[in-house]
Amino acid sequence: MHLQYLPFLFLIPLIFLSCSPLVATTSSSSNILTQGSSLFVEKQNHLVSPNRLFTAGFHRIGRNVYTFAIWYSNTMSDGNHTFVWMANRDEPVNGKRSKFSLWKDGNLVLTDAGRRIWMSDTKSSSPLQLQLLNSGNLVLTELNKKTYLWQSFSFPTDTILQNQPFTKDTFLISSRSLTNFSSGFYKLFFDDDNVIRLVFHNDEVASVYWPSPWLVSWQAGRTTYNNSRIASLDSKGYFMSSDNFGFSTSDYGSALQRRLTLDLDGNIRVYTLIKRSWVVSWQAISITCTIHGICGPNSLCTYSSDSGRRCTCMQGYKAKNNSDWSMGCEPTFDFSKHRENYEFVKLPSVEFYGFDTVFTRNSTFNECKNACLNDSNCKAFQYNFNKDSNFFICYTKTLLYNGLYKGTRLNTYLKLPKADALSYDQKVANDFPLDCSNSTIELTRSYEKKTTNGSLKFMLWFSIALGVIETTCFILFYYITKQPSGATTQSYLAIATGFRRFTYDEIMKATHKFKDEIGRGGGGIVYKGTLPDHRVVAIKVLHEAIQGEDEFFAEMGPIGRINHKNLIETYGYCAEGKHRILVYEYMENGSLAENLGYDKLDWPMMLQIATGVAKGLAYLHEECLEWVLHCDVKPHNILLDVDYNPKVADFGLSKLFHQGVTENSKFSKIRGTRGYMAPEWVFNLPITSKVDVYSYGMVVLEMITGRSPTNDQARDDNERVDKKGLVSWVREKLHEASGSFTVTDFLEILDPRMRGEFDTDEKKNLLKVALQCVEEDKDARPTMSEVVKMLLDPNMDN
Repeated sequence: MHLQYLPFLFLIPLIFLSCSPLVATTSSSSNILTQGSSLFVEKQNHLVSPNRLFTAGFHRIGRNVYTFAIWYSNTMSDGNHTFVWMANRDEPVNGKRSKFSLWKDGNLVLTDAGRRIWMSDTKSSSPLQLQLLNSGNLVLTELNKKTYLWQSFSFPTDTILQNQPFTKDTFLISSRSLTNFSSGFYKLFFDDDNVIRLVFHNDEVASVYWPSPWLVSWQAGRTTYNNSRIASLDSKGYFMSSDNFGFSTSDYGSALQRRLTLDLDGNIRVYTLIKRSWVVSWQAISITCTIHGICGPNSLCTYSSDSGRRCTCMQGYKAKNNSDWSMGCEPTFDFSKHRENYEFVKLPSVEFYGFDTVFTRNSTFNECKNACLNDSNCKAFQYNFNKDSNFFICYTKTLLYNGLYKGTRLNTYLKLPKADALSYDQKVANDFPLDCSNSTIELTRSYEKKTTNGSLKFMLWFSIALGVIETTCFILFYYITKQPSGATTQSYLAIATGFRRFTYDEIMKATHKFKDEIGRGGGGIVYKGTLPDHRVVAIKVLHEAIQGEDEFFAEMGPIGRINHKNLIETYGYCAEGKHRILVYEYMENGSLAENLGYDKLDWPMMLQIATGVAKGLAYLHEECLEWVLHCDVKPHNILLDVDYNPKVADFGLSKLFHQGVTENSKFSKIRGTRGYMAPEWVFNLPITSKVDVYSYGMVVLEMITGRSPTNDQARDDNERVDKKGLVSWVREKLHEASGSFTVTDFLEILDPRMRGEFDTDEKKNLLKVALQCVEEDKDARPTMSEVVKMLLDPNMDN
């Protein structure tokens, strides 16, 4: 061994010591955790509020499964504790060698045998302490400043306590089941239109169900004009929200303990503690079957005061999992057979809300039936008479969610193989009772055992280390310098994500070394490629580099879960070295920009494109769990499939590129394309979903007129819009001041290359919608969901 290496031997223990926080055991019951101290799962260390009402610490939630939580100290009459907050609901820890620590640097860290499960991402040079308050709030306090560096009230799980603020930055997520406290399918949040909402969201669908999605905000008793976005339940039982929603509990005024919880069935309830039992003193939804996704797909929900809620599989379907209603039912047959093999059975007074693929007015029953037979993905159709409009309406459905019996003349016709249709018995209910016997979670992990005599073992191993130090240093040096950083994390992320992670070599092969370029823009260059399974794909190489592969995946995860027929489907991504690449479906007819002005689009196609784009943007704004703004809606980012159905592309790039975003309404820099950008960008106003509404309106005006929103991008020098801009030009041509316009006026602004017949009401309605979308005042613009309603029903009051 070379003598020049000898001095470095004494640095090794110091290096290891400097990388490990010093911890000390607290007493088993206290209300304060000091810096450098920990709570250990084996020792059952707890923090208790001064009034003894709340306890924080490790709590067992399954077989060898623990979470760090806050709960009511006293057990309820059923022998269980009531949780009000959890740090690691989606990644529980083992019953051995887990600890919750307050590090010297100010970080709160939860570890499982040395592996970080959760951390607060807080740092401070001031003296700190963690304390559980009488309110149930766990706070990290800077003693010198008397301020909270972190508090559990800012990160609720499924419950808010009395006087706990619920804001635009917080949300509630329901639990998965009575015995599984991981994140479920329901979310309570403030939407970007300032309204507090409930949404159902699983891997397949997402839909808002409270307040009723078919009502505009004022019809539901809400207001969108107060952007403070805050709500709370006071100590007397009164709840008030900034969107004008409020209520009093049935026991208002009493000095009682209450909590507001988003339950696993998707309902919000206020519970009052009376004699060690929780009594419901208010609930948001009285008819629980109207909660979306309550019984899962392909099922019906019924409710009675005697038997409660019951989930029923329809004829030809069976329960997926009797211990979990949300799994719903699955067909006992496949839909790939020829249309002659199917027949329909009538389900009286049954409605499946949403997910309509065809919506046709003045349709005959046979026309509606044939539309479903001709679509191999169609599972049922609804055919109903609209007494207000005096005509029949046809809806065909490829997804059967939110099924329930309603006391109306709604009828659903279920598509079944003829054998199942002939054996259908309306009086027989294929219901499935809930069996929770298999729903208890269990955690099995193997760990190295801790040494029983620390000092002796340390001396033994230190002596051995000295003997083989040269080999050890060589190995450490090799791994530090040669091993790719983040390899373990990358492997874990590849398993955790639901869509594909590609290597750079796979991207090179798919694109034949980036041979076939099909488009480029500010975000990157797009190439055509073919995957090993023969799928033709579009592969976008991003210009702007994202710092860190884990950070890139964290933003890509929600994008990969987004699924809507008017949004480009993302198949996967590549995050390798400096490369950041997206892989998504290939669209045969290119972008809308490539099709405008080339006699390719007729009026029905244009209306179809405008409606489809609106539906896709409405989904991004109002139905996704993640708050997604596009920020660059323009013809180049609207792609058309073989049937000219539109799909919005690049809807995730604004999120990927905004690493400087600190809150939803502020962006680190202007994004978008000149001519399509809303005034908010220019005047540095708060950015909301209304910027996408403005850009959408400009796209529709460009489709109608054939003129670009910018003078220097006009398609024909003889058709340049004057200096007042496209919007002013259109309004002047339509004599907007008079409040009406004629067909001649419309023809004067219509692109002369536009083909096909058009309906007078449709053209007026589309123009009216577009002009509303491009109002200077963002509050005067409709939301995208309101745009969809106006396009589908030209007669509705705007």
